[in-house]
Amino acid sequence: MASRGRRGGAPAREDEPRRDEQAEQQAPAPQGPVLPPPPLVDYGVFIQGLVQATQTQAHTHVALQAQLEAQIRFV
Repeated sequence: MASRGRRGGAPAREDEPRRDEQAEQQAPAPQGPVLPPPPLVDYGVFIQGLVQATQTQAHTHVALQAQLEAQIRFV
């Protein structure tokens, strides 16, 4: 019982377009300007910036924590 016809037992006719082909034909055309592809990413530079941002955030956190503790002591 390994028939390769469509559901319902009726085989696909050659002159009948497949459903995925019909979907492609019915897709609306894109509207607006076609944008160029995005620029290539230098992941080394990206990671370097990410590390620098993380370090800056850590230093800022330490400085703010120290400032908060100093204010609490003087209050």
